[in-house]
Amino acid sequence: MADWNAELYSRFEKERTIPSYDLVRAVEGEPKTVLDIGCGIGNSTQVVAEHFPHARVVGADNSPDMLRYSREKHPELEFITLDAAHDLGKVQERYDLVFSNACLQWLPGHEQRIREMLGLLNEGGTLAVQIPSQGKHPMHRLLNEVAHRAHWTDRILSHRPYNELTEEEYFDILSENASDFRMWEIMYFLRMPSCESILEWYRGTSLRPYLAQLSDEDKREFEAEILEGIREIYPVQRSGEIIFRFPRLFFTAKK
Repeated sequence: MADWNAELYSRFEKERTIPSYDLVRAVEGEPKTVLDIGCGIGNSTQVVAEHFPHARVVGADNSPDMLRYSREKHPELEFITLDAAHDLGKVQERYDLVFSNACLQWLPGHEQRIREMLGLLNEGGTLAVQIPSQGKHPMHRLLNEVAHRAHWTDRILSHRPYNELTEEEYFDILSENASDFRMWEIMYFLRMPSCESILEWYRGTSLRPYLAQLSDEDKREFEAEILEGIREIYPVQRSGEIIFRFPRLFFTAKK
């Protein structure tokens, strides 16, 4: 997997942060300790810390560049290195709230990951998770289709894995492992100034695994094909803007 670039990811910080507000508002009670798994550039950690000002809030990520950015921008907050794909079961501390905004989709084995996250909670604690609904998003179908075109087979040797489960599978996992839970979905209608801006959004996320395998010339060619597809998917509104529909799945669960 390609390294994360915090500066590139942060170019849409406002839009990427909005779901954190919706997720934290769904948490009941006043947790005293919080772990923010996959904190990225620290924007979600800041949202949680502002919402629960008396709590100890710890942001956790496995990307050195994301953690560098978080510590520089939010020196008042605490950040730790944590590989959520492998090390959740090794964490000794327990928390009142485990928060995870747009991280789980990058991890394999969601049933095990959710069990591990619930295992990090104190009794009666809350798990709060947001996951992009990638199966419903046309951009992910476009990325997959272009990457599998015949002329890329000798240059793109590994493909972005999609770890997302169905809503029914998440329901079953939560019903079997939590004392109580709720699930919901929100469709965000983001205003984007151009089709190029949508391409820029994905340079910071799902394009990374593909661009990391390509030469500079091939990157330009690959991005040109993606941009052509974006123009077919997203019509321009009368204002000149693009409606960038972004569905996201949320759930909270009690230990």
